[in-house]
Amino acid sequence: MAKARPITGLDPQAPTGKNARIIAKIRLEELYSWESYVDNPYNIQELHNLRIAAKRLRYTFEVFEDVLPVASKDIVKELVQIQDELGVFHDTDVMIALLRLCLGGQDSAAVLDSTQTGTSEQDGKDKSLVPPELVTDLLDPAVSPSTEERYGLGKYLQRQEQLRKKQYNAFRKHWYSLLSRDFRRKILELLEE
Repeated sequence: MAKARPITGLDPQAPTGKNARIIAKIRLEELYSWESYVDNPYNIQELHNLRIAAKRLRYTFEVFEDVLPVASKDIVKELVQIQDELGVFHDTDVMIALLRLCLGGQDSAAVLDSTQTGTSEQDGKDKSLVPPELVTDLLDPAVSPSTEERYGLGKYLQRQEQLRKKQYNAFRKHWYSLLSRDFRRKILELLEE
């Protein structure tokens, strides 16, 4: 997960609303810094970071709701939707990685490589969708699925891959609807009130 951008420019003597707006603008910049990854569903880690950035912006609006305009509630609804869409998408990615490990055994080590699991160039660390201790258990030959179990897992994997496409398309459609409504500009205008 990408680290949050540091907040600078706060004035402890200024009204809370002024500082809240500074924080929200930085969190908004952070959200849109991940925008270039929206068009590729295999930017797994970057899309997860987009989700985390939406969560941070949402929490900023919620924490400061008493000092921000009432219209902020509509922004929070959109951010919750982005979070939810990308959250289920990420959960499906994890399930797919687990299923591939179960079905592939030793040959599925490629599931763990950074090109398939997605890593952020910004944090420079290889990360797996699946915790290493679980990988060890899944690759244990003593727990290999039977032929019948492999068939069922294969069918389930196919359904998860189809679900992933639908989830990604729903998120992308929502993202582009926000772009068409100039969501970013509306937030900035709201923060200028």
